Amino acid sequence: MTATTTAPQSEQPGRIMSREMAEQPEVLRRILENGAPKIRETARLVAAKKPRFVLLAARGTSDHAALYAKYLLEVRLGVPCGLSSMSTITAYGAKPDLRDVLVVTVSQSGGSPDLVASTRAARDAGAITLSVTNNPDSPLAAVSEHHIDVLAGPEKALPATKTYTASLLALYLFVEGLRDGDVAAASALPELAAQLLDRQPEIRTLAARYRFADRMVITSRGYGYPTAKEAALKLMETSYIPALAYSGADLLHGPLAMVDNISPVIAVVTDGRGGEALQPVLDRLRGRGADLVVVGPKAQVEQASAGFVLPTGGVPEELQPILEIIPLQLLAYEVTIARGQDPDAPRALAKVTETR
Repeated sequence: MTATTTAPQSEQPGRIMSREMAEQPEVLRRILENGAPKIRETARLVAAKKPRFVLLAARGTSDHAALYAKYLLEVRLGVPCGLSSMSTITAYGAKPDLRDVLVVTVSQSGGSPDLVASTRAARDAGAITLSVTNNPDSPLAAVSEHHIDVLAGPEKALPATKTYTASLLALYLFVEGLRDGDVAAASALPELAAQLLDRQPEIRTLAARYRFADRMVITSRGYGYPTAKEAALKLMETSYIPALAYSGADLLHGPLAMVDNISPVIAVVTDGRGGEALQPVLDRLRGRGADLVVVGPKAQVEQASAGFVLPTGGVPEELQPILEIIPLQLLAYEVTIARGQDPDAPRALAKVTETR
């Protein structure tokens, strides 16, 4: 990718994050070519047990991947899902009855003690346990009945990028495997991801709007909501800009009052029902004179203050989050570089966060 400073490559801030973002097309291709058969077999084994409910457990970036899986499971399968409160087990010692419940734990490293402990407890409570990690040799994989390797390769930058999109694709393939669905549409993702990465100069121009931002609001609905939450996290952990992520529906229930013509608002508009549901929110934001930037279809971008057009024509709505996040990863990177900081090494953070 194009260097953003004149410093030697070995000293360039953000060089690791930049390299790992650039690996995403190849990672997606690897999952489709090498990982998909095993994921489908895992899905077949889980489906045979006929789980009546799904609980999803994760932290940080992986929590947003789990939220994406929740939308997939509820929309595509009609299976009720919940996001697990792990502290009920790890801190309070609760012993829920999890017979016939599928517990899916998503973790890049598979090393966080609370994820391992809650998964072990879930299995002891009768749950069907599945872990989705980037480390098949992790403690989490070891305590899980089933495991999916997202095949992203080592990720060294503190901000997770390629492991996030890899987790999304792996979860999509798993859910479609549960319903014996057709995943042919996913074959377009590696090339489309490469096209997005080639448009980094557009993002660099957009990043100039946010170099001195005091705060940001990011909103979406439906499948785009996990993207909004992940984009907010990326901006906060790299550039330190307070970024608030809201479902468009929640934004109208109070937080809209804080929106003015100074603080920027980024709207992630999926091309589908989620985007249609977000339309009244976009109208209200424009009515308030918000500095509205849209990441989405061309028609929506043209009605905003600025934006980034996504190549989502013909891409099913449920696959669009894998593409939506890429320009927002780039935005976090470029804003951080513009503010004179190093996105590879956010202050006070560690790659493996050991919550208990």
